[in-house]
Amino acid sequence: MGSKAKAIAGLLAATCVCSIIALILSVVNVEDVLLPPSTKYGLVFDAGSTHTSLYTYRWRADKENGTGIVSQVEACSVSGECWALPSLSMASVCAFAGREQNSSKAQQVLAEVSKAIGEYPVDFRGARILTGSEEGSFGWITVNYLLETLVKFSFAEKWEHPQDTEVLGALDLGGASTQITFQPRVPVEDRNTSVFFRLYGTNYSLYSHSYLCYGQSQALKMLLAALHQASSGGQIKHPCYPQGYQENITVAELYDSPCVRAPSSASPGLVLTVTGTGDPAACDTAVRRLFNFSCGAQGPCGFNGVYQPPVRGQFLAFAGFYYTFSFLNLTRQQSLREVNSTVYSFCQRNWTELVQSFPKDLKYLHTYCSVAFYILTLLLDGYKFNEHTWSNIHFSRQAANTDIGWTLGFMLNLTNMIPAEALQQVKGHQPGLWAGAVSFLVLAIVAGLVAAFLHCFWKTK
Repeated sequence: MGSKAKAIAGLLAATCVCSIIALILSVVNVEDVLLPPSTKYGLVFDAGSTHTSLYTYRWRADKENGTGIVSQVEACSVSGECWALPSLSMASVCAFAGREQNSSKAQQVLAEVSKAIGEYPVDFRGARILTGSEEGSFGWITVNYLLETLVKFSFAEKWEHPQDTEVLGALDLGGASTQITFQPRVPVEDRNTSVFFRLYGTNYSLYSHSYLCYGQSQALKMLLAALHQASSGGQIKHPCYPQGYQENITVAELYDSPCVRAPSSASPGLVLTVTGTGDPAACDTAVRRLFNFSCGAQGPCGFNGVYQPPVRGQFLAFAGFYYTFSFLNLTRQQSLREVNSTVYSFCQRNWTELVQSFPKDLKYLHTYCSVAFYILTLLLDGYKFNEHTWSNIHFSRQAANTDIGWTLGFMLNLTNMIPAEALQQVKGHQPGLWAGAVSFLVLAIVAGLVAAFLHCFWKTK
């Protein structure tokens, strides 16, 4: 038995020695290895007329064909106009945008924003006001990125680039303006409405235009102002408001926007009484008068003489388009005939009946008829959709369970301008070799303990 124990102890001791030698060799055998790419972060302020939001995004620094695979990390929002932004506690940011109302005041705000953010250790890319076309086209990027028509991760675990014909158009209806952006079948003839992007190695030539003052709230204000100017005295009959509804508004409140011009004879303090008549046919006529559908000799147009090629492909209609049609239960791809029938039926209901049916929607309840007719007129007569292409419009608040806005598209496009980082090369060990060396070391320690135990055991014998 003594000779067997000595043999086992000798074998274990040899294993221990070999393991230590293997570990030493692994330490000496250092070679070049690549570290995973770092993560970059970007922040965007969206300062609108009613709130200011901050969005945080991230992407891997190596990117995909020059464009980052961007994901949202965090978002926070506070109530208040963009002019309140300098009083906020600000972190790092790469861009700021809002709707300009007063040029000198806007420049003052932007200067204060730049000064404050410039004190932070970030790569500040400036504070500026987006144009309407930029807002629309960045929204287009957001829609298509979220729906994976720009780039998607395949079952083969690699990024694929769908055909550019699969992209969707974007229809945005805000409070002050509305935007249409899509990839037309023909080249865009008016460079003022032409937008070019290169995303994930693919070129996109788009048509995009923003109609200022044709957002939802400003359109309603233009409609009420037109009805006022066609009336006499302080009484306004509103065909789009439900019968039985009445409200008072001063001339100053009605004409407090640059989108409507008060008559010279109007007294700012005069109180106007607005009474609903619930007449859908008259409402349709009144809404149509807000537009000029004549194209003249300029070729194809949208409205007000603005050039627009024929609409093409599928479209996602979001923001104000969705909220009104969602209230009316018209977001399930109903036919145009069914949509028209639903709108007419709703507009014929009186105020008492509506209040009983929708007690939680009183704030905007009297406006849904107006907005519904406005949306139909804008889409059909303005943007030139028809009964055949109506089914190409999809009304949605989100894309891929994410709210749609311009900020994600803005950040994604900005990654094109931020240099990609090459994989960093450092001295190190291959993971397999290092894991083997550590395993041998553990085995050596166990072997040493077993050898020591056997040695003490047989010594006592």
